[in-house]
Amino acid sequence: MAWDKDNTLSVPLRAWFKTASSAKWSSIVEVKKTYPNADFVDPYTVFNIRGNNYRLITKIEYRKGLVFIKDVLTHIEYDKKDWKK
Repeated sequence: MAWDKDNTLSVPLRAWFKTASSAKWSSIVEVKKTYPNADFVDPYTVFNIRGNNYRLITKIEYRKGLVFIKDVLTHIEYDKKDWKK
């Protein structure tokens, strides 16, 4: 799990999961109502986690109501853009 490398991730990731699990998002506009700093980086939706220190990279299938987690990266790892490959 992501919090194995940083145990301070447990609480914010669990909070995000609780919110996302019950959300009925139909678009990035809906996501931004809950998470104003979420960004769409085609085809992913990226969330800021733990005070903007981490990026949670997801793929949201709006029609099916599914959210897939691609990765959890530090800001520095995210900026390298290797995750886009």
